[in-house]
Amino acid sequence: MQVLNGDARIEVVVAGDQRARDAVVLIHGFPLSHEIWEEQMHALADRARMVAIDLRGMGASSVVDGPYLMESLAGDVAAVLDALGVDRATLVGHSLGGYVALAFARMYVERLDRLALVASRIGADSPERAAHRFELADDAERTESSARIIAEFRNASLAATTRASRPEIAEKFNKIAEKNDPRGLAAMLRGMALRDGANDIAGDLTFPVLVIAGAEDSIVSPDEAERVAAAFPDGRLVLLDRCGHLPMLEVPEQLNASLLRFIGG
Repeated sequence: MQVLNGDARIEVVVAGDQRARDAVVLIHGFPLSHEIWEEQMHALADRARMVAIDLRGMGASSVVDGPYLMESLAGDVAAVLDALGVDRATLVGHSLGGYVALAFARMYVERLDRLALVASRIGADSPERAAHRFELADDAERTESSARIIAEFRNASLAATTRASRPEIAEKFNKIAEKNDPRGLAAMLRGMALRDGANDIAGDLTFPVLVIAGAEDSIVSPDEAERVAAAFPDGRLVLLDRCGHLPMLEVPEQLNASLLRFIGG
C-alpha cells in the first residue's frame, strides 16, 4: 500500500495479524529499502503486526525535493501509523532508520512503546562527516549515478568475516541499493548531514530501548554502541558475533531472536 504525506508518497508493506495489539515499524538504513527486513517480517509476523516502510526518495517511495530532514521522515512514519489506525508502536530503526526513530521520539514520544536501534548512533555528524555526505550528494547528482555511494557504504558496512566468506551478501546489498534513484540518495545524504543529535532527549526516554550492534561493525563500534545504550534509562545492549553494520543480512537469525525477546517484553 501507499500513504500520502504532503508531496511524498510512502510505500508500506504490512504483514502479520492485523488485529495484534503490538505494532512494530521497521525503518531501513542507507542506501537501502524495506527489502532488507524480509527475514524479520517473516520471523516476527506471528508475534506482532509488522510494518516496513520505504523512506521518501528510496525504494518504491516517491522522490521529492530535499534535503530529507529527519523530522520530515518522522512525519512520514506518523502518517503511516495514522493511515493504519495505529496509536502506539515499537520502532526498529537500522542506522539511518535509527536517526528517524529518534526524531520520531522527539516529536511523537506519546506514540512510542519501545525503541530498538540497530547499528545506529545518537550523535550528530562531525563537521568532516557532514562535509563528506554533501560531497557524495553533489557527485551523485552531477554524475546521475549512485555507484560511488553504493560501493562506499557496502564496503564500510560488511564485516571482514562477511566479505571473506559470503559474497552473496554484498550482491544482495547491491541489488537492493541499485534500485534507488541517485536524486533520492543525494537528498537523504544532505538530510543526514543536517540532523541534530539525540543526546539531549535520551535521558528522558523512559521506555525500553534495545541497542543492537555488530561485533565487527566499523561504522558504529561496540564501544560506541555501549555508550548509546547507557544514555537511556532503560537501555540494553546486545552484541552480535560475526557481524558488521548489516545484521539483518549478515546474521538474521541472531537479530530475529533479539527482536523477538524484546517485543515479548
